[in-house]
Amino acid sequence: MKIRSYELFQVPPRWLFLKIETDEGITGWGEPVIEGKAATVKTAVEELMEYLVGKDPMHIEDHWNMMYRSGFYRGGPILMSAIAGIDQALWDIKGKYYNAPVYQLLGGKARDTMKVYSWIGGDRPADVGAAARQMADQGFLAVKMNATEELQYIDSYDKIDAAVARIAAVREATGPAFGIGIDFHGRVHKPMAKILAKELEPFRPMFIEEPVLPENNEALREIANHVAIPIATGERMFSKWQFKSLLTDGVADIIQPDVSHAGGITECKKILSMAEAFDVAAAPHCPLGPIALAACLQVDATCHNAFIQEQSLGIHYNQGSDLLDYLVDKTVFEYKAGYVSIPDKPGLGIEINEAHVRKMAAEGHNWKNPVWRHTDGSIAEW
Repeated sequence: MKIRSYELFQVPPRWLFLKIETDEGITGWGEPVIEGKAATVKTAVEELMEYLVGKDPMHIEDHWNMMYRSGFYRGGPILMSAIAGIDQALWDIKGKYYNAPVYQLLGGKARDTMKVYSWIGGDRPADVGAAARQMADQGFLAVKMNATEELQYIDSYDKIDAAVARIAAVREATGPAFGIGIDFHGRVHKPMAKILAKELEPFRPMFIEEPVLPENNEALREIANHVAIPIATGERMFSKWQFKSLLTDGVADIIQPDVSHAGGITECKKILSMAEAFDVAAAPHCPLGPIALAACLQVDATCHNAFIQEQSLGIHYNQGSDLLDYLVDKTVFEYKAGYVSIPDKPGLGIEINEAHVRKMAAEGHNWKNPVWRHTDGSIAEW
């Protein structure tokens, strides 16, 4: 079997889909994208696919190493996202060839279902109490929300008080056992992160996420020594080599690699297994489309330390075009009592509605994240 051709589809709301075709009629789908840089990743995929057309798609480890190691300059969000989507599509082909879900090819399931959480509140968090109650009424056992708007290195306690009030509203609306993930989103610099984390402790969050930017991971030790809340990070880390120092430093409790950003199924399986050896949990990042979610669940199924999965159904970015719109069988991601079953059809376990993909690709997108500024005119972290 040989890779015959491929196509890329830039589809709303902000995703990029890859279809790889073989000469035996088996096709695989992947989702190579960095939010806001879809066209850049598309070009990187095209460059990498020059090496793969005509090759046997089954040699996934070799292809991964070729894509990663044959370039003198390697790593980073663009190249690793391009590799990730190609890797997903190759696993999809391999599973379909053997008529088995990917998790069977990775050693089999460690679980039958995966706990999921839902986003609430938007980029500038508001009305989170009512939104959390609505998610709880729908059966979710956990939500995630942005902690705050932009903060300066040293900022007003008014903003801290407002963030605390929002978390208090969520806890009051959902009760003591409900999971609350609080995403600092890298918006909070170390001085304010220490203050905010300490103030949130009484509400017993499930975790705080990216309390500082990953380039400032050395600050996590001080924050970890300051509070008892589990610390999560990793959505902006792209390889096992980046996670190595995070794990050996012992400053994170939960890692969040993205299967569409951090080298795909091949790399993320290894990252999660590395974390298991450090007694660190995993909650893969995935505010993306259905192919990315399916790939995450295939990895989650095989990793003992995966405890909850992000998913984008109804997220504020998906206005007008959502997760299930691109699937033939929309029940594959049916959430029940806060869990979703691991897709068990061959490959990634989903069937893409190609006609809808082509229709929406004609519409396309040029999604960019907003540019925020502080009151003094300086650029703020989004």
